Amino acid sequence: MASIQDRWRRKDPVTGKLVPTAQDGKGLRYRPQFRDPSGRQVAKSFALKRDAQRWLDEQTAHVARGTYVDPGAGRITFAEFYADWSERQVWAPGTVLAMRLAANSVPFADVPLRSLRRSHVEGWVKGMVSRGLAPGTVHTRMNNVRAVLRGAVADRLIPTDPSVGVALPRRRRPQAAMTLPTAAQVGRILDAADPAFRPFVALCAFAGLRLGEAAGLQVADIDFLRRTLTVARQVQRAGRGQVEVRPPKYGSERVVFLAPGLVEMLAVHVAAQNHEGGWMFTGEGDQPPHQNTVGHRWRTAITAAGISGLRLHDLRHFYASGLIASGCDVVTVQRALGHSSATTTLSTYSHLWPSAEDRTRAAAQAMLTESYGPEADRSTTGGR
Repeated sequence: MASIQDRWRRKDPVTGKLVPTAQDGKGLRYRPQFRDPSGRQVAKSFALKRDAQRWLDEQTAHVARGTYVDPGAGRITFAEFYADWSERQVWAPGTVLAMRLAANSVPFADVPLRSLRRSHVEGWVKGMVSRGLAPGTVHTRMNNVRAVLRGAVADRLIPTDPSVGVALPRRRRPQAAMTLPTAAQVGRILDAADPAFRPFVALCAFAGLRLGEAAGLQVADIDFLRRTLTVARQVQRAGRGQVEVRPPKYGSERVVFLAPGLVEMLAVHVAAQNHEGGWMFTGEGDQPPHQNTVGHRWRTAITAAGISGLRLHDLRHFYASGLIASGCDVVTVQRALGHSSATTTLSTYSHLWPSAEDRTRAAAQAMLTESYGPEADRSTTGGR
């Protein structure tokens, strides 16, 4: 039961005046009280009854909605909560490193959660921008720290996430940030690449595989008869030249339909390497290659080709742009690339799809050509 107790009930035997039953010298007359979800009685004193009623209404509403937070909670610091919360999360090794980097970068690590304010988060973001961190890096770190704060909200340690509404630096638009190699550049890189590395480059350029997916490819993943490739795993670096083989990114398990020329290139590679199974590409010993090994081979290839400024991942964009230019729809491109949703595909490559204006002009030109014949393609209509 919730109630408000009027503390002015006792008559002073000397003066005959009413005084608080628990005189605190602050004139706090009204004491609302209620029981929290755990059954513990919570109370607070107010000088005015309307303030007491307002507080009581707010607290009982939170209890009813299931959003009540114990006023005594939140004494734990951000760093202490992260240490405990992170131990309960199921993360890939790369995520562990990224989360740890973000959590260790905040200047409010020793601030109790209940004292954490939006200004703390704003100061952290401003500091990252002032140090010259890329907007994408700032966004990533914010998302990781925000996950921690949302965990604190879910554990009822704080009522709201103080990072909500914090302004972040603008990131470049996909069309401005994306580097698309030309077909001629891809050809030069293939020619310059070491023969054992050339099929790796081709898988990224003509099948859209990510670096880790191509590194984790096994001979058994390729159906040479049906000309398909199954993406079933990825390779991640585990430190000191070691690798860790894990399932692909969420939603990235897929079957890729291979071009006949790529199938032939892969078959030649298998024959030349005397593969009887196992990894399609190797790094140290009998392990698949990791990012450092592939990165060195890639830099060697583009240097030999006289090209600079291209990343291996840009070949994946090259593949996507080719599918789009050939008329493939969003879902087809999504499945080929292994995106978890069509939204991801659109947010990355929407600028590459023809606009409604482009389609309108092309359709009108097709109708004009069909109706008027070759004359429709002339620059004049005088019949000359």
